[in-house]
Order: sequence, then C-alpha cells, then structure tokens
Amino acid sequence: MNLDDILKSRRDTRHFTADEVPDEVIQKALQAGHWAPSVGLTDATRYYIIKSDEIKSAVKNLFLDYNKKAEELTDNPEQKELYKSLKLEAIEEAPVGLIIAYDRSVLNQFTIGTIGSNEAVKFSTVCAAQNIWLSLTEQGYGMGWVSILNYFQFKKLLDLPENIEPLGYFCIGKPATNYGNQPMLQQLHWKQKSEKAHCTEINSIHKINVSDFDLKSQNKTEIQNDFSQALQEKIDSKTKPVGSLGTLESLAFQMATVFETLNPKIINPNIVVFAADHGIANHGVSDYPQDVTRQMVNNFLEGGAAINVFCRQNDIQLSIVDSGVNYDFPTNAKLINAKIAKGTQSFLHTAAMSETELKLCFEKGKSIVKDIAKTGSNCIGFGEMGIGNTSTASVLMSLITGFSLEDCVGKGTGINEQKLLEKQNILKKAIENYSGQNKLENHLSYFGGFEIIQMASGMLAAFENKMLILVDGFICTVAYLIAFKINPDIQKNAVFCHCSAEKAHFKLLDYLKAKPVLNLDLRLGEGTGCAVAFPVLKSAEAFLNEMASFESAGVSRK
Repeated sequence: MNLDDILKSRRDTRHFTADEVPDEVIQKALQAGHWAPSVGLTDATRYYIIKSDEIKSAVKNLFLDYNKKAEELTDNPEQKELYKSLKLEAIEEAPVGLIIAYDRSVLNQFTIGTIGSNEAVKFSTVCAAQNIWLSLTEQGYGMGWVSILNYFQFKKLLDLPENIEPLGYFCIGKPATNYGNQPMLQQLHWKQKSEKAHCTEINSIHKINVSDFDLKSQNKTEIQNDFSQALQEKIDSKTKPVGSLGTLESLAFQMATVFETLNPKIINPNIVVFAADHGIANHGVSDYPQDVTRQMVNNFLEGGAAINVFCRQNDIQLSIVDSGVNYDFPTNAKLINAKIAKGTQSFLHTAAMSETELKLCFEKGKSIVKDIAKTGSNCIGFGEMGIGNTSTASVLMSLITGFSLEDCVGKGTGINEQKLLEKQNILKKAIENYSGQNKLENHLSYFGGFEIIQMASGMLAAFENKMLILVDGFICTVAYLIAFKINPDIQKNAVFCHCSAEKAHFKLLDYLKAKPVLNLDLRLGEGTGCAVAFPVLKSAEAFLNEMASFESAGVSRK
C-alpha cells in the first residue's frame, strides 16, 4: 500500500474477528511507534500488552461504569438513544489490548522542548500511537482507542506507577468490517467528517486588554466608635471575668466588626487553594520535583489530601484553583481554571512573569473571590500549592520588608542544611542579577508566583466584600504582606491562623504585628492551618451569640 492509501484506510476499529494477532505484527507496530518524533529525545513513551481475559473484563466494567455518565451529558433524547446504539469499544472481543502511556518522570531532568509546555511529552506519545495505528493498517490489522474511562481508577486497577500517564486502552485485532470506507461514527450518522482540513491564516496580532490595578496604598480608615463600644459591652457583659476568654474575645470582636453586626454568623465558609508552578524549581531549591504540584492537585481533586480531610471534618467548602500548573487538567475537572501560563519563568536569569501576566493575576484573583462572595460566603481561607514557592515567597519578603535573605529563607519542604545553603546562594544570585526598579509592582512581576499574586488580589477582594480573611502559613502570609502594602486596612479582616515551623514566618508575623491563633509547628501549606483553626472561630462565634449575660442569668458582676 502507498502512504495515501494507508492514511485514508486507517480506522478507529470497533469490530474484530477472532483471529489471533501474531507477535511479529505487534513488534513491527511498536517499532514504528518507537520511530515517532520524541521531544528532546526523551523516549518517554511506554507500552503495556494485555491478553488476559480477566483484565479485559475488569477494564470493560470500568468503561461501562463511566459510559453511563457519558450518556447523561446530552439532554437531546434522540442523540441519547443514538449514543446508546454506538459501539464504542471492543475490549473483550479484541485479541490484544495495548496501553500506550508516557512517563512523566523524564521531566524531573531538564529536557529540551518542554520549556513552553510539559505536555510536549504527551504529544510525542500521541505521535507514537499514530505510527502504531498506521503500521497495523499497513499489515492488515486495526486498532481502536478507548478513552471513556476513569483514568484514576484505570491506573489503580492495573497498578501503573504514579509517573505513568496512559493515553487510554487500545484494542488490536483483525478488522471485521471496513465500515463502508467511512469512519464508524459517520456511517452511523453521529457526525459527518469534513472533506478537507480546516486551515485559517493568522495575519494580525491580537492585543490583550487587561485592567490596570492601583498598587499604591489605599488606606481608608473609618471610625465606628458607637458600634465598637456596644460590641465591647456585649462581650464584657457575658458571665465571665473580663478578658478571661482571651483570644476568643478578640476573634469575636473582629468577626462582629467585619460582619457589621452584634450577632455575627459565619456563612458558607470556603477555603481556596491556589496552585502554580515556579521556574526557580528547576534549579534544585526543593527536594521534590516540580511534577509534585500536578500530583498534589490531583490528590486535592480526589479528596485525599490533608486539606480535604480537615475541610470535611469542619464542613468547609474547598475550592481548588489552577493558577499556573505546568499541566493540562481535564476540562471536566472540579477546579477553577485561572491559569496564567504553565508555570513562571526562572527568576534566576529573567523575569518570572510579564507586566500583562501580573495584571491578569490581579484580575483573576479578584474575580475568583467575588464569585465566592456571591454564594453568600462571608469567610474565606487561603491556601497554596507549588513546588518552589517558598523560594519565591522568601525573596519577596526580603525585598518588601528589608530583612536579610538569610532571615527569610527556610527549609520549605524539608531540605537539609547543605541544600538550604545552596538554596540561599541561588536566591542571592537571583537578587544580584535583578536590575529593575525598587517598586512593589516591579518586584512582583520579576520574582512573583502566579498563585501568590492571585491570593494577594483575592484577599483585597475579600476585604472589599466584607469577608473574614483566614491566612494560612508562610507563603500565604507573604501574599497578605503584598495585599497589606496595597491596602493596610485589610488587617481589620485578617485572622492569622497559625505560626508555622518555617523560621521566617515568625519574623514576618512580628513585622505585621499579627497574633496567630495556633502554634502547632505546621508547615504543610494547602490552607490546612485555616481549617484546623476554624473550630476556634466557631467557638468565638458561639460564645458571643449564645453565652448568657450577667443580666439575663441573674449573676452579679464584679
């Protein structure tokens, strides 16, 4: 067959004969896949052969379970019936099953071709899949791609390593039909395939219009003496010695002031975890590879992380934001898409982000919190996830506060003393390489992280919407520091949930004159400190609203 004939006759095969597939046919096809282009010569493509009837049956059940959900995605009754009539897999009928996957662990090393997107590794594997398909077609065999699967369960079922990402399950065998020289979906009138490729020439540049944000101080102090006096009297009139509930009294006063009521009630509390990758992580500032950011976001989405556990325990809504993870999550993933780019650039040699990206961060952070406020939520916690973000936070803290870099750099994910010294030297060199202006906006665009800036913007938006702002650990406190420099009044709404084990956090809290609610040596991030401190806030709310006063209880005052 000539190449054009092979290309035209390749089909997504769903009907197979019972004929066996010789091993040499498979080996020839896999060799064709190996010849496919591979970004940076990573050789990241991996193959797994399946001939076991038991495994095929288990994969078929996975398909059936997920396919029921797929049927419900259309509200058109006719289309729903047509969908049910389509044969979308031949998992048990095909003699051979093939898993084509890619190994994400190759990204733990610098790889040419993946700077713009780590997904280039996946694209290479798709090229391999196409070569396999064409080779099988040329040999008189067919292949069908089954993608309607829960990939998390699929990997667990087959015990695939965490770093292996399957494109799907592929059925291989002798085709039982040529579908009338048409793709099956076209033959069954699901959709017509166009005759020619759709191609449009782009001959102009689209200008991105992003709103400007005022990064200058916006202090707008308001005096509410009458309300404050009434609130303090309510607190002091409870059946207890004045001040005996300590921090709970301060929290109750703050909560009532933010909500502007003597009977404050936390409504629809929400903890938002902002996740993004950092170019500086490529220089070994963390013990963990950058891909852990993506892995942990998947863990959040699956409900298995510490923040998921604590939010469930305390009935707190959890929102996950993709601020700039170096990964393309499925479009139906339960996360807020605020991706600016697939990670920042490394600020060791160049700016982490452009001015436009900085403005987009402020825009998206504000929009996310405004949408949460519209649900009626009046209490929002901020958490983060991003390998390398303690480095970003440390540099920003040093530049904004004037503290020495040594005072601002900690062990982050738990690096040893030698690694800590190397981390300090890398960050010192980065600051020495900086030649920009000594202004907040310049520091933010050159050294900032997408998730840190979005959190800062979100905190400002929470203040505007009269929400109680729960601040987690070191990185979130640096985000608060940015917001505080823009609008010092934000301190009225901020609750610092804990003092972390990151050494710079204590120094930063002292700089901000902030008193943390807890001190549990936490250094996990994710907003866990907010969730763990939340019951203390509920206790403050409860005593103010439910505790008897001296008068109502008939108890004599001092």
